[in-house]
Amino acid sequence: MAAVTHVCSIDYVAKMLGEDAELLEAIIYNDDNLTYGNIVSVYVGPDETVTALTDYGIEELTDMIRAARITKKNWHEFLDDFVDDTDLAARIKAKSPR
Repeated sequence: MAAVTHVCSIDYVAKMLGEDAELLEAIIYNDDNLTYGNIVSVYVGPDETVTALTDYGIEELTDMIRAARITKKNWHEFLDDFVDDTDLAARIKAKSPR
């Protein structure tokens, strides 16, 4: 496997994918949701970090979201399973196409 030479912040990944950054944070909050090593904490100060993903992490997250969006029912079940913040899940569900 090749060495990781760069990572992308969650905010940047959200823009690339056209997704809500809070949603992506909620999904990867549980680091078991992606393969070990694909979620990286980047220290930007003594007590401040930003979360970033490797290219493989972005691919894995993209595939996960694409599979979940097959139907509205699947998407809502995915949100219920992967997003602990009920207000965030409700907000994302409300944006879902009917």
